[in-house]
Amino acid sequence: MEQTKKEVLKALERSLGVVSTACKKANIGRTTFYRWIQDDPDFKAAVDDINEMAVDTVESKLFDLITKEENVTATIFYLKTKGKSRGYVEKQEIDLGGGVTSTLVEWKPAEKE
Repeated sequence: MEQTKKEVLKALERSLGVVSTACKKANIGRTTFYRWIQDDPDFKAAVDDINEMAVDTVESKLFDLITKEENVTATIFYLKTKGKSRGYVEKQEIDLGGGVTSTLVEWKPAEKE
């Protein structure tokens, strides 16, 4: 079983944390995978590490879109998620008198040349 867990972890790393893909490659069921997470703290820690690595990888791609390609959508997404403390949020205004007013920021990307 330990060898199978190692195979699953390798497949999970190659799939950037996609459980279904890793389980198919290692020929185990998802139920088994999640049982291992519950029952084996070392396995769970390894899975958590792989998931953090996957987020780091994708975050690097996001930064490439922002810095190298000057992708406005990626920039807005980043600011909405990481820049909340600086006011980069969409807000809703609620009138407690019964009416609801929403403020929506609408943006259309520029045409690529």
